[in-house]
Amino acid sequence: MVRLWGKRMWMTKRAYEAVVFQTPRFGGTKSYRQVCRMTVTAAGHDEVLAVLYRMLNVADLMPKNCQARFMRTGDVVLIDEGRKGQTYDRLCPDGWKQVERQLIC
Repeated sequence: MVRLWGKRMWMTKRAYEAVVFQTPRFGGTKSYRQVCRMTVTAAGHDEVLAVLYRMLNVADLMPKNCQARFMRTGDVVLIDEGRKGQTYDRLCPDGWKQVERQLIC
């Protein structure tokens, strides 16, 4: 949602529910399991992915209740956007790509 105030445009931040799925071994393509669930406050879908990537790749920022290893290629993130639905994104060598739910089941 964008709010106009004067001549500036402000992006309002919302709470997104995010779930990180990883395979037991790095590089695996089957048997994804949920390793971390959290609420992220961000202005949009891309910002949620950036915040999660930073949080899971800096040891001091990693949540205590998270059993995840560092975020690497092949990891999947589920972002629940409320009424807009759920999206699954997979980290690929050239960036984040949306994938189908059947990939992780």
